Amino acid sequence: MSTTDTKKQSFANRLYTGQISYDFIKHRRMWFIISAVIIGLSILVVLLRGLTLGIEFQGGTDFQVPMEVTETTVDDVRGHLDEFSVEDLNPQVFSLGGEQIRIQTRSLSSDELATTRGEIAQIAGVAPEDVTSNVIGGSWGKEISRQGIIALVVFTVLVMLLIAVYFRDWKMSVAAIVAVFHDLVVTVGVYALVGFTVTPSTVIGVLTILGYSLYDTVVVFDKIRENTRGLEETNHTFSEMASLATNQVIVRSLNTTFIGVMPVLALFIAGSFLQSGPLADLGLALLVGMIAGAYSSLFIASPLLMWLREREPAMVEHRERIERRRARSEAKAAHRQQLHEGELATAGVAAGDASPVSPVTPGERRVRRTSSTRAERRKGK
Repeated sequence: MSTTDTKKQSFANRLYTGQISYDFIKHRRMWFIISAVIIGLSILVVLLRGLTLGIEFQGGTDFQVPMEVTETTVDDVRGHLDEFSVEDLNPQVFSLGGEQIRIQTRSLSSDELATTRGEIAQIAGVAPEDVTSNVIGGSWGKEISRQGIIALVVFTVLVMLLIAVYFRDWKMSVAAIVAVFHDLVVTVGVYALVGFTVTPSTVIGVLTILGYSLYDTVVVFDKIRENTRGLEETNHTFSEMASLATNQVIVRSLNTTFIGVMPVLALFIAGSFLQSGPLADLGLALLVGMIAGAYSSLFIASPLLMWLREREPAMVEHRERIERRRARSEAKAAHRQQLHEGELATAGVAAGDASPVSPVTPGERRVRRTSSTRAERRKGK
């Protein structure tokens, strides 16, 4: 293929055919270090700042009051809450659509509950009976948290078994779960950093991104399996073919992530602008998780799988056999090059031994013709 034809090809096609590629196994150490730093910082942020848990997890009181919602309503209500007679409410205010406000506080006694309901009614300009309240006990939140941890463990085990059975390779299960763990820790770290409240919407978002991350990783692994089928009969190592497979799905992964992030970003912006807690919580979890999932599938799961597979005895033997074969080919090529250079040198020496022929100018030719003509005339006389 000519250079002009190569330039006309798209970037994605050149990646797919291997004309240009990024060596993932060669740069794996750099990406592993970057990922380890990100995970370390996320854990450090969680330990130092902690997570802001919603009342669904730590217990509290939830008030809902009918009220026309404008751009400044939520901020106005927050300002009034600071003047309430009940101290240390730790309030959180959200809008529910355009005609209702939701206020969450710590657990309140019966007297504190009645007082707070009356003051909320005054802010909204309604009767106290119009303010609904729901008390959530701390034991219920602990039970939900415990069930969530159990569900996460069961999910991890089942996913590892499914991937191991589907790909018939337990190393793919390990690489996929490491990538999922990375996405989970990064999402939790971002939540702790920005101070968003962990709510059931957050849990939904986290479960969604775990599925998305696994989907992206499985796509990469499926291409790797396709490229490495019958590897023993080729002149390529596992890392070379796996790196080519990862390059071939880069554009697809980026396009999928971009298309998925756009509506999620809109959801997050809308939730933040409308000051709707559940929308913002869900949007942030999905936004961070989808970006982290695309990164981990390419720069964590794939290089980790290559590293694990290259340590297998069969792969070590295959790689050494290829290296010996390539070394012999390079030696033969170097020998042919030396022979070719020697032939050129011999031809040059032979050409140098020949007597040089001086160029004859037109004037010398005329003189020689004249002399020859005179000599012939003398002979004729």
